[in-house]
Amino acid sequence: MKKWMLIDGNSITYRAFFAMPPLTNSSGMQTNAIYGFTTMLLKLLEEHKPTHIMVAFDAGKTNFRHEQFEEYKAGRQKTPPELSQQFPLLKDLISAFGIAQYEIAGYEADDIIGTLTAKADQQEIETLVISGDKDMLQLASSNVTIAVTRKGVSEVELYSPATIEEKYGLTPQQIIDLKGLMGDTSDNIPGVPGVGEKTALKLLHQFPSVEEVIANLDAQKGKLKENLTNHQQSALMSKQLATIFREVPLELTEEDIVYNGYEPAKLAEQLAKLEFKSLLERLDVTASSGSSEADAKQALSELTIHHLSEQSLDISKLMSALAEEDAKHGLYIEAIGENPHHASLEGIAIAVGDQVYVMQHHLLDTEELAPFKQWLADESIPKYGYDLHKAELVLHWHGIKLGGSYFDVQLAAYLLDPTDGNQLLHTIAERHSLYGLPSDDEVYGKGAKLKLPEQSKLFEHLAVKANIVRQLAPKLDEELEKTSMRSLYYDLEGPLSRILARMEQQGIKVERAELEQQGVELEAALKHITSEIYELAGTEFKISSPKQLGEVLFEKLGLPAKKKTKTGYSTDAEVLEELAPYHPIVPHILNFRQLAKLQSTYIEGLLKEVREETGHIHTYYRQTIAATGRLSSQFPNLQNIPIRLEEGRKIRKAFIPSEPGWSILSADYSQIELRVLAHISGDERLKDAFIHNHDIHTKTAMDVFGVTADQVDSNMRRSAKAVNFGIVYGISDFGLSQNLGITRKEAAQFIEQYFSVFQGVRKYMDDIIAEAKEKGYIVTLLDRRRYVPDIHSSNYNIRSFAERIAMNTPIQGSAADIIKLAMVRMNDELQKRELSSRMLLQVHDELVFEVPPHELETMKQLVPQVMAEAIKLDVPLVADVSYGDSWYEAK
Repeated sequence: MKKWMLIDGNSITYRAFFAMPPLTNSSGMQTNAIYGFTTMLLKLLEEHKPTHIMVAFDAGKTNFRHEQFEEYKAGRQKTPPELSQQFPLLKDLISAFGIAQYEIAGYEADDIIGTLTAKADQQEIETLVISGDKDMLQLASSNVTIAVTRKGVSEVELYSPATIEEKYGLTPQQIIDLKGLMGDTSDNIPGVPGVGEKTALKLLHQFPSVEEVIANLDAQKGKLKENLTNHQQSALMSKQLATIFREVPLELTEEDIVYNGYEPAKLAEQLAKLEFKSLLERLDVTASSGSSEADAKQALSELTIHHLSEQSLDISKLMSALAEEDAKHGLYIEAIGENPHHASLEGIAIAVGDQVYVMQHHLLDTEELAPFKQWLADESIPKYGYDLHKAELVLHWHGIKLGGSYFDVQLAAYLLDPTDGNQLLHTIAERHSLYGLPSDDEVYGKGAKLKLPEQSKLFEHLAVKANIVRQLAPKLDEELEKTSMRSLYYDLEGPLSRILARMEQQGIKVERAELEQQGVELEAALKHITSEIYELAGTEFKISSPKQLGEVLFEKLGLPAKKKTKTGYSTDAEVLEELAPYHPIVPHILNFRQLAKLQSTYIEGLLKEVREETGHIHTYYRQTIAATGRLSSQFPNLQNIPIRLEEGRKIRKAFIPSEPGWSILSADYSQIELRVLAHISGDERLKDAFIHNHDIHTKTAMDVFGVTADQVDSNMRRSAKAVNFGIVYGISDFGLSQNLGITRKEAAQFIEQYFSVFQGVRKYMDDIIAEAKEKGYIVTLLDRRRYVPDIHSSNYNIRSFAERIAMNTPIQGSAADIIKLAMVRMNDELQKRELSSRMLLQVHDELVFEVPPHELETMKQLVPQVMAEAIKLDVPLVADVSYGDSWYEAK
């Protein structure tokens, strides 16, 4: 039985380019679109097993539609050169797969596919069309199914006439009428002004075609009638432009698109040329491919591994190799356990050339290995490794110093693809066509099944890791150069990694007695609230049980149930906040939950984290988690201590200086994200407010509501504050309506009024989305990149989320970069001035120090100055400073 598969080559390749992170071969050519296209093709071949395949491409920039409408596709951004250069290689690869491809001057790929589907309909041949463009839906029939890509190119959504009827209430043919009325901005098809998809569908459910809508204009009213009347010709022309031409004079027969599979040698040659080793292995088209076990054996066979033990401690060759100028090495420290302050150190491996030395850490205390221990500690020697920040901490707690600047392949890989928060070594390696390293889960197991293998196997695993690091370092360094992020790495993230390690080793002193006393007070408060809740409920029950709480609230007390879950009534925070006005028990329950969380998460949780030998809490800052560049705090998370509630703020009383008579000093950036927005957008009103030191929320309320400062009431200022911060985090009428307790219509009007006043902000939002669509990524002020492949999604919700990321990442990411830069500069100042003050914590936009009394006046001036001068903006950066005997008093 015949089964055709027709692929829209331009559409799929374009989507793959923006969906995939950058991928380059050793010559520096980007190959991500080819890789994405190929993986999608393999999946389709496997799932659908076609007998005939053809990939259609556009031929040239103009076709017959430009004769009808000169501006057709005029609004499209120029194809990025990184994508254009991939088409020739892609076409070579398609040929190597044994798949036909076709293009013809004056026509688009859509028209070629449309012509072939017309033939498929005539002959009743089952056909699958693959495209990223929903225009193709007009071709669906009883024989033809349309597969539209989503989530980049990893998944497709299938459309038959029945699916189109169910989703749109239209026939496939009416998709043309839909486009005629609503237009298509991507192809610059004008349609009718003011008519979007919703209105167009409503019209077509009344009248089945553009022509019939025009013939029945009297059935419409107001502005819609006026627009339809004035733009009849535009609608008819748009319909014509959207119509796929199905009579292209093809010099192509059914025999030409027969698919007989690929010739392994021919395909292997092309995949090898592209350096797609993982695909070579997957398809088993090369003798060197095979299982991961075979890869591991291959990797090991290429190395000479020295297992150091008490009996064999000769490292003269290693030290000689490391002493050579520009000696490239790979250092790997194996520590088991996520928390570096308590992780077990299982081995150290270092690779130089094809020689790898592996040892247990206790051997570093021997006389024979003293030179290597000194090399590790030497501040003048750069170290190339993986997760060296964690490694430095683990080594520190085992009495070993790791010194020198870092090139950390995990950190570099994160900068190149910040959406992957794990950056595991084996995945980074495979992403760069380095194979032979099994995952730690394969070697050690995970969870309850985690168990280290015998030492020889463990050391072999570490040897391969060290060698992978050695090979990765120059590749990643080169990619940082290509993506303009070398300065971000070498001037900011790399130095910061060492600064954080020193802060974490120091930790912050905690007064256990204070925390324990607060725990007693919270326990008493919880007992009191519990008795009040029982009295109001008229019964005793388990307040922390959503099921029992739901029964009391909605069945016993008869409160209106808002929503249900599978297990009963919902009692989440949103539900309870809505119920608060109905019964006095609800505010008590909300208060109970807050205090219970403080008790369990913060009082009990923090007490567990106090290190016995230091009396300090040593948090762990992660640089590779948040896609915006923000630091994450773990073990414990000191960034999440709730400070809006007084009981939460009081927890900071337990954080004190480590030396008697010293002070805790805190410096907090004032509205840094809004200041970054003023700079990036160039909005004159916003800039003026900060330059003249106005209260930004009052000033916004004045401008938006058109009132004087003394006329701004608390509600006006609250609304202005909500929209100001909403802009930073990607505003929506729904989100603003929830924050302010107003209707979505009112919220939308408020946002519109805001943008009419702050036109520079609106222009920034529009421009940054356009830039993200053109480049596929956005950048911060310090050139940090974030890729936004979903910016081209046909799904409105997915695309809207990507647009919000595009709008807020340059703001949030730049703010994150600025405080990191302030930390690096502050560290330099402390060293240069030989001050004893120590930087202890970074909490969002706040830096916390401990300061001796004789340096207090200096630090009160120095810290805000360094923070204000971290970067030059068009508006002043301001840091507010406070100090006291505890972190609580300093805030």
